[in-house]
Amino acid sequence: MPATDTIVALSTPAGESAIAVIRLSGPACSALSAQILGREQALPPRYAHFGTYQDVAGASIDDCVFTYFELGKSFTGEAMLEIAPHGNPLIVQKILADLMSRGCRSAEPGEFTRTAFLNGKMDLSQAEAVSDLIRARSDRSIEVAQRQLHGSVGRKMSELTDRLLSVMAHLEAYIDFPEEDLPSEDQVGPASELRKLIIEVSELIDTQRYTALLHEGVKTLIIGEPNVGKSSLINALTGSDRSIVSDIPGTTRDYISAFLMVGPWRIEILDTAGLHEAGDAIEQIGINHTIEQAETADFFLLMLDAASPSPALPESLLARMTPKNTIVIENKIDLPNASEHHDFMAEFKHARISLQAHVGLQAFRELWTHSIESAVQQPNATDGVVVNARHANALSEACDSLELAAQKMKDGDLSELIASDLRAAVESIGKVVGKVDNERMLDSLFKQFCIGK
Repeated sequence: MPATDTIVALSTPAGESAIAVIRLSGPACSALSAQILGREQALPPRYAHFGTYQDVAGASIDDCVFTYFELGKSFTGEAMLEIAPHGNPLIVQKILADLMSRGCRSAEPGEFTRTAFLNGKMDLSQAEAVSDLIRARSDRSIEVAQRQLHGSVGRKMSELTDRLLSVMAHLEAYIDFPEEDLPSEDQVGPASELRKLIIEVSELIDTQRYTALLHEGVKTLIIGEPNVGKSSLINALTGSDRSIVSDIPGTTRDYISAFLMVGPWRIEILDTAGLHEAGDAIEQIGINHTIEQAETADFFLLMLDAASPSPALPESLLARMTPKNTIVIENKIDLPNASEHHDFMAEFKHARISLQAHVGLQAFRELWTHSIESAVQQPNATDGVVVNARHANALSEACDSLELAAQKMKDGDLSELIASDLRAAVESIGKVVGKVDNERMLDSLFKQFCIGK
């Protein structure tokens, strides 16, 4: 799909920096690489060249590094030129203005990656991974995005498609050649393979939750009675006075959220209102919000005062807490009347700390990291494929078609009807990697990209 115009954009963040990168893609790149440097011929491809950028009037703008990529051998599949001037915003704007005066136009968000997809340089799942990699906020999310960028999702979809086509070939042999000397139609083998495919596709759909955890963070609630140290804990974990700390019970009236890293995981941690008999209507609203937040929480840190009796918890909270997703934190162990609460929720992991005396926090962090690893549902697939919401939607359509085909096979329906459902499943799987002509979907997807990528 040859480009008709040449696009240009700043590919590094706006603002001052040591070096900026300006990218061009399109048919004018070859000629521009010569004109800008005052050369008679285009730059040799795939080599970095140091030279002075000259505008259309012949004035020097800046000393830059230029790299030219020839047609078919670049990120976009088109001819490309990358210019690296000093990261002065004024210099960058002068170069961009000069390039547009030479006939280039500003790239739309994601247009470079979209061009790469349309030119067959990557499938749609890999294009999405480019954006995911830029926005990744944890080691785990970077790891998953890199696997997807290297084609893990595309390879899995190709494998599923090949297996489906094999089942279809078995069935359609009897449709296309009914008069041939074929053995009696046997659907036992295809039925068994179809059931395996349904299970695998369902497992892939389930990995969508893991993707949400990677991007949004593991939602963690700090809960407990008033004045047990919940706000002090979030301040200690984030290294800032994120929550107001006071000896007055009920200081936190509503939840306060912050983000931090625990090992390779991004955590959204919420400091919630203390659980107790509310003294006024506003305080009760805060407590109700705590219980509401628990419905969607992934992990719980239950704090208690080591020098006070064990707390009583609402049944709605207890129903969401398990030994896997909860750590009981016994704070204030430095007080003279502190005691161990190992009999309280004995099957749960306990951490004993003193925020005042700075004792036990590192051991708690290590326990928390290991606990998250076991609490967060890892993908079942041995190849580590993880899908996003768009993939899951397409795979759900495929799964519905496979279920219909399996039921018809079980009922002994005509092979033609079964094959029709299987073809629908193949088309749905194809949507994951972009084997579908849907301009509106592509517009929506690439608008989420940053300009220059």
